[in-house]
Amino acid sequence: MKIYKSAIFDKIIEKAFLAVGMTSIFVLLLIMLFLFREGLPLFGSVSLPDFLLGREWYPVSGHQRFGVLPLIAASVSVTLLASAIAVPFSLSIAVYLSELAGRRTREIIKPAIEIIASVPSVVIGFFGMVVVAPFLQSQFGIDTGLNLFNAAVMLAFMAIPTISSISEDAVSSVPVSLKEASYALGANRWQTIYRITLPAALSGIWTSIILGISRVIGETMVVLMVAGGATTMPTSLFSPVRPLTSNIAAEMAETGVGSVHYHALFAIGIILFIITFIFNMAADYLSDRYKFKER
Repeated sequence: MKIYKSAIFDKIIEKAFLAVGMTSIFVLLLIMLFLFREGLPLFGSVSLPDFLLGREWYPVSGHQRFGVLPLIAASVSVTLLASAIAVPFSLSIAVYLSELAGRRTREIIKPAIEIIASVPSVVIGFFGMVVVAPFLQSQFGIDTGLNLFNAAVMLAFMAIPTISSISEDAVSSVPVSLKEASYALGANRWQTIYRITLPAALSGIWTSIILGISRVIGETMVVLMVAGGATTMPTSLFSPVRPLTSNIAAEMAETGVGSVHYHALFAIGIILFIITFIFNMAADYLSDRYKFKER
């Protein structure tokens, strides 16, 4: 009788989790359909090449222009620079915590890093405005400290906890037998880390990097506060820029529902959706491609 009741309970839990999962998928599908329904009508007024390759974004002028190339260039530039800062720091932290740090040090640093991940993005953006921006302006003699470099540094600060925490878990999960075999063959600690541990943990490391970059791409508040807000092509590290996400946040409240401007902002959302989808597919592929298979 107890076994029978347990089987029934397991079935109920299984169906409940299935219902929750299917509901989540259904809601996400509805969001996607709404996004495409509101964004695609733009192309009845603006051609796709003009939208993607246009260099001017003037939605409220007499002759409206909806070129998102400067916005795309800003998002790509900020993402690449933030990734170039965050990835080396994150991997260094992950290797140190999993391979070099003592137990007490690890118990202090790892929770501290995970707490940093919970800091609201508006707080990080505020720090970038009142501390980093004046510092950049005074040190480099530039017109404004609200620029591409400031945004990239703040976004890297946000991505480091995600990448380092997941990477540390991946590195720590490498079987000890592999490391012992490396030491037995005469390799030192650094050779073992570089040639054995990191390659074996590549699946988790790639996943953490993609997730971190995805957060950088999708972040809105920080870039809205510290990127400068200029809808022009970036020409240097200190150029004021406006990435795709901040453009939506800055203008959505000012546009009329059903207008060309309204549809253009949703079309920008479609671009972000496609970019995020590609990154998630890449994460899934790389995770499977470099998955460690112990024989």
